[in-house]
Amino acid sequence: MTTRSKTRPVLLVGSRDDAHVSEVARRLEAEGVQAIVVDTLAFPQETRLSLTDDLESISLDGQRLERPGAVYLRGYHSHPITFGVDAREAMEEDWRTTLVAFREKTTLLRGLVGRWEAMGVPIYNPLAADWRTPKPVQLALLAHAGLPVPRTLWTNEPEAVRRFAAGQRVAYKPVEGGAATRELGPEDLTDARLGALESAPVTFQELMPGEDVRVYVLDGKIIASLRILSSALDFRQNEERIDAFELPPEVARQCLRATEVVGLRWTGMDLKRDARGTLRFLELNASPMFLGFDARAGTDILGHLVRTLARSARSAAS
Repeated sequence: MTTRSKTRPVLLVGSRDDAHVSEVARRLEAEGVQAIVVDTLAFPQETRLSLTDDLESISLDGQRLERPGAVYLRGYHSHPITFGVDAREAMEEDWRTTLVAFREKTTLLRGLVGRWEAMGVPIYNPLAADWRTPKPVQLALLAHAGLPVPRTLWTNEPEAVRRFAAGQRVAYKPVEGGAATRELGPEDLTDARLGALESAPVTFQELMPGEDVRVYVLDGKIIASLRILSSALDFRQNEERIDAFELPPEVARQCLRATEVVGLRWTGMDLKRDARGTLRFLELNASPMFLGFDARAGTDILGHLVRTLARSARSAAS
């Protein structure tokens, strides 16, 4: 193990049970940097957090938190349907109080991270980018910046869907995520089927039949680019092969520009090739998973992230 030199700690905001959090923590300790986990899955039942009106007065489990050298924000576990959260019994007993409790929890956690951001601590990723990350915002911003995105419609209006689908193949998926992408068929354009839009809006997007590409950008540098081979429309859980490859220079420039437009220090972005061969941006993820890609493609995304966090911790202490 590396001898710990003078550094500030790195704060990891997420669940200890999340492999990404635990691996980042383990590797930071190997680098000689203290990793402090704010376990957002265990908060507020187990994790104890206190803030006062003094910007730097913060305590975690009874111990004062000093200003960290960097913050890795994995997730707040901010909703009953968040992966890993088990709130079914509480929701069935009193759904309103449960939702209020999740709101209060998330507000305090965002307040914690926001304080560090206000002090100039590097946040991966900053709260200042939050308003840009929803896909209806980020894709519009990317298009406005002249970057290639697929034709997309977010709507709960049946006739808008029919107009959009006329003469083209269309994929549909949730606005936020959580379900697989499917191709829109004639049966989906019936009054009965489109009536489901009264419950929730849906994303409709030109169907792109080409290859999937995942690109990781960290502090303005591309640290990995991967080609994902899959015969499925949605590659998730259907990856047949993942290969590291070098992006064409123009696409690399577009990826760096996209990261700037959305305001992210760290992202895993998904691109897909359309029928004409153009790679178009589907999403820039503000808290991407990466361990599976490292394992299958031989990349070292984890190492890049940890070394960046460690450098910030050392720099803040000097």
